Amino acid sequence: MRRRVVLAGAAVAVGATATGGAGWWWKRPAPAPAAASVPTDTATVVRTDIATTTQVPGALGYRGQYSVFAQGPGGTVTGLPQPGQVISRGQQLFELDGRAVRLFYGDRPFWRALALGVTDGPDVRVLEENLGLAHPNNHFDGATATAVRRWQRATGQTVTGVVDLGTVNVQPGPIRVTAVTATLGSANRGDAPMLSATSTSPAVTISVPATQTYLVHVADKVTVTLPDGKTVNGTVVQMSAVADATQQDPSGRQAPPTVSGLVTLDTPDAGAGLDQAPVQVNVTSAAVKGVLAVPITALVALAGGGYGVYVLDAAGRRLVGVTPGLFADTLVEVKSGELHEGDKVEVPAA
Repeated sequence: MRRRVVLAGAAVAVGATATGGAGWWWKRPAPAPAAASVPTDTATVVRTDIATTTQVPGALGYRGQYSVFAQGPGGTVTGLPQPGQVISRGQQLFELDGRAVRLFYGDRPFWRALALGVTDGPDVRVLEENLGLAHPNNHFDGATATAVRRWQRATGQTVTGVVDLGTVNVQPGPIRVTAVTATLGSANRGDAPMLSATSTSPAVTISVPATQTYLVHVADKVTVTLPDGKTVNGTVVQMSAVADATQQDPSGRQAPPTVSGLVTLDTPDAGAGLDQAPVQVNVTSAAVKGVLAVPITALVALAGGGYGVYVLDAAGRRLVGVTPGLFADTLVEVKSGELHEGDKVEVPAA
């Protein structure tokens, strides 16, 4: 049939040449190129959890910033800690006039000497908690005085049963010395800090672009990529309400405003020994659990709008319409009554 059509066409062309009186060349149209063949492969429809993340830069350090002041009459500085030193309950913070000032844990500093006869107060409870009394309260009684004398004897102090102001320094917990501002031999009367410190709990300070703060919230779960490439889980515990617009980029130009936040680590030891180390924080901005998912490359745009995937089974190759859901990394959530876990779908070959 095709041969007859071609010959008839040739005859018509010749006749046209003869009747036209002038010769012209006729060229047969070039055949249409064959459609390019795209190599394909298959992927399995899976049921899984999908999450999208927002990456923000952070700096690994320690939670809390404390300025440590001397209390009471003060004195000449005769002993100081070293930067980086960790000090725990009962250990010496610094020394005045040859007398050790020890660290106690609590939520407020002492403001008076404590002994039998003082009025009840929360400072008495802090003292009793640090001395290990079984039932601490706000009342300084004989049991409290006995515990004070026992502590004084064990630490080489003069045994008086009285805790003079300035004998101990109360902080929220163990501290890590970051800088020492006092100098040996100087006089200190409590008007200037002796040292600055942080807690011993590693934490990450994050900087979130002001235009993306809607993606990061207090209590959000995150993963932190450490400088060695390892990841550790964490939680956003603070987000500032004020944007910082004072930063500059490496070229010296004004950088876009950012909002600072704080992330604590679920495994505190993971960040031990790293201070001000740059890290990457991945904040989960959306998540779905137990959904059907296919590689994003399996999606096919339909002529009438929407998307589908080619399913390959015993019946052959068929197009199934799907509704895409959450996109994350290389997977996309898909919804379809005709698609099931374990089905094979067509994807471009790698």
